[in-house]
Amino acid sequence: MTRLLLVRHGESNVTVERRIGGLRTCSGLSDLGRRQAAALAERMARGHEPPVEVLVSSTFPRARETAEFVSGALGLPVVSDVDLGEHDPGSECDGLTFEAYIERFGHGDWEHDPYAHGFPGGETLAAFQHRAADALTRVARNHAGATAMVVCHGGVIDRAVRLFLQAPATGGFEVHTVNTSITEFLLVRPGRWRMLRYNDAAHLAGLPAETPRT
Repeated sequence: MTRLLLVRHGESNVTVERRIGGLRTCSGLSDLGRRQAAALAERMARGHEPPVEVLVSSTFPRARETAEFVSGALGLPVVSDVDLGEHDPGSECDGLTFEAYIERFGHGDWEHDPYAHGFPGGETLAAFQHRAADALTRVARNHAGATAMVVCHGGVIDRAVRLFLQAPATGGFEVHTVNTSITEFLLVRPGRWRMLRYNDAAHLAGLPAETPRT
């Protein structure tokens, strides 16, 4: 059976710094993020999870770094997929603090108009959703019958939930995916996915919830 284990990357430096962290300015994991990724790797090494046959990662440093921790535990190489990256804010917004972004551009209307350029010069929400859905579908198709772990981003996992459960692309509900948590989907028959778990972060017990924000 085709199985996807979706993992959100560990806590990132840009999150701690309260910055918009696209591919251009992402500087990888915070100290806590590395501890989270190490805890996930230890969990996978214990062998109680479904055996993973392929490890795929977004090319963002925060995702790639997380995947490299897990790679050692699984004994698998990391396969990079640029299309699994987070919503691209474009060069003008990438690296801005949240405060500076709101000062310049206000609060984007992400839900009501997914075709609006909330990030001037960046991806629309609709374009991001299409890219992420295409990438997730491709991973599942290319690894049919296998278990693939996909290290990616909160936005990509939100898209996976909506795609695989055939839910509306925006609105309807809200998910908040925890860093290094596991979300598991199983393809039970063509076109029908079953969500087996969401936000499983048992390995983070004893770690701080987050690094104090700057």
